[in-house]
Amino acid sequence: MIKPANITFARLPEIAPEKIIAHMSDPRMAEHMPLLTFTWDRARLDAFVAAKEACWQRDGLGHWAFLADGAYVGWGGFQKEGAEWDFGLVLRPQNFGLGMRIAKQALDFARADARIPYVTFLLPPTRRKFGALARLGARAMDDVDYAGERFLKYRLDTN
Repeated sequence: MIKPANITFARLPEIAPEKIIAHMSDPRMAEHMPLLTFTWDRARLDAFVAAKEACWQRDGLGHWAFLADGAYVGWGGFQKEGAEWDFGLVLRPQNFGLGMRIAKQALDFARADARIPYVTFLLPPTRRKFGALARLGARAMDDVDYAGERFLKYRLDTN
């Protein structure tokens, strides 16, 4: 893979619906997404985008689409879960190698935002490699139940 020169963030409604639907319909996505138990179609995408845009309206922050040299490579961002800001990153399988770059750029955003003293990460137990989180400085917390599924919770202080 050629390393892209420019990583940018856009809002999800700016991305062609078929790109996100194709991304989330890739069977490899469900391997580490226990809540992905449905088929992605236009109605599902519209509801997803509306929910993520509602976070922007409610909290002034939410999820972005990630672009590498202008091409869609995935989505993620920050979502308020109670009093905590959770960070998620969902890349297309062919773009997994961009995860650390995108995460660092997003976390720089969090460090500059006084509302975010720390971020959390929820990872499914199917994940086995945690080196990237360690390199970022995140530390393991207690496991949590989210929507009936067990997740491994990590925390990263941002200030």
